[in-house]
Amino acid sequence: MNDSLLDVMRTRRSVRSFRPEAIDDRTIARLLTAATWAPTAGNAQPWYFYVTREEYVRRKLAEAALGQVFVAQAPMVIICCADLERARAAYKLRGETLYCIQDTAAATQNLLLMAHALGLGACWVGAFDENAVIDVLYLPKHHRPLALVPVGYPAQNPVDPGRLPLHKVFSEID
Repeated sequence: MNDSLLDVMRTRRSVRSFRPEAIDDRTIARLLTAATWAPTAGNAQPWYFYVTREEYVRRKLAEAALGQVFVAQAPMVIICCADLERARAAYKLRGETLYCIQDTAAATQNLLLMAHALGLGACWVGAFDENAVIDVLYLPKHHRPLALVPVGYPAQNPVDPGRLPLHKVFSEID
């Protein structure tokens, strides 16, 4: 059995301290490609990604993220959005209120795993003022921001936070 994927999953950490080096376009394309290969209900692919490397925008996003300054300190932030129109077209209200959130979350996880596999650090930021992010980025009404992902080369490697043992999170049903 090949454990390399499990190793990537087990060693990925939420990185909140970044070196200033820029991330090249090819690496950004690899991150976004990984995100788009996430599972998606009915292959609707109800996600949309914005990438910013602009310092002013990153600072405004950090403010929208309730003052989490590390968002601005990363050389790049990827904003993971649900495309509500695409979701509604595929699955009506349930697509807009549930499936697009699940699908975009899976895409965000793929992005985080690829970032780690490429030697980058990233952090899933979900604590933010949604309307403030919409205003900062001038998002269309059908793009709902679900995650901010600051990305960069880690300045330090966070410690292993540990996980609950399986017997605490698992039951078999007969």
